[in-house]
Amino acid sequence: MQIQFNSDSSVMGTENVAERIEASVRDKLARFEDRLTRLEIHVRDENGAKGGADDKACTIEARPSGGRAIGVTEHASTVDDAARKAAATLAQRLDRHFGKSEKHRHDARPDKVM
Repeated sequence: MQIQFNSDSSVMGTENVAERIEASVRDKLARFEDRLTRLEIHVRDENGAKGGADDKACTIEARPSGGRAIGVTEHASTVDDAARKAAATLAQRLDRHFGKSEKHRHDARPDKVM
């Protein structure tokens, strides 16, 4: 699974922000790793220098193998918290997505015996 990290200039205050967030997201979504081709993580500060509550946003887009992209966006007071919330929400959506596809995969119906 390939991970692409994007951020605006106001978020990159420290060098290890990308590494920390990637590690956190990878850890939360590890069980889906063999079913995803790519994750795109976007973090941004929506108010810039103005500040404000819950002004950091994280959008994560997952690309399942052979399927349509699934994306989520979460807000929090720090980019790390926004990324954790977005990863948790995405994990729930991927559970539903892959759960539905698993539900429809079943063995052929055995012949009825009368």
